[in-house]
Amino acid sequence: MIAETLAGIALFKSAVSGIKSAIGTANDIGEIAGFIDNLFEGEKQVQHERSKKSGVGSVGDQFGVKSVATEVINARLAQEQMREIASMVDMRFGHGTWKSITEERAKRIREAKEAEAAARREMIKKAKETEETIKMALGVSAIVAVVVGLFLFLMVSVAKAIAL
Repeated sequence: MIAETLAGIALFKSAVSGIKSAIGTANDIGEIAGFIDNLFEGEKQVQHERSKKSGVGSVGDQFGVKSVATEVINARLAQEQMREIASMVDMRFGHGTWKSITEERAKRIREAKEAEAAARREMIKKAKETEETIKMALGVSAIVAVVVGLFLFLMVSVAKAIAL
C-alpha cells in the first residue's frame, strides 16, 4: 500500500517537474499534455490510496502521527503544486486555460461514468428480459407437461374402461 502511494506521489512530482521544465518552450498545450495527464493520474492515485488506507489496516497505521502527518502534508503539497501549475499554464497560454482543462476533464469523466452506468442499466435490463423469457419457457413447459400428463391419464383410463 505504501509503495502504491509512493508511486502516485512520484508520478505527480515527475509530472510537475516535466511541466515546469517544458512550459517555457511549449508552443501549445499539446506539448505538455502528457505531463498534465500524469499530474492528474498521480493525484488520483494518491487520493485513491489515501481513501483506501483510511478504511483498512491496523489502528497504528491509520491513526499514527507519522501516517496522518505524511498524508496531510502530501495532500497539501499536491494542492500547492496544482495551484502553481495552474498559474503557470494560465500565464503561458492565457487566463482560463487551466480552468478549461479541468472542466473538460471533469466533463469527460462524467460522460464516461454516465456511459458506464447506461451500459450497466442495459445489461441489467437484458438480464431481466432473459430471466423473464426463461420463466415463461418454464411456465409453458409445465403447462404442456400437465396437459400431456392429463391426456395420457385419460388415455390409460379409457383403455382400462374398454378392457373391462
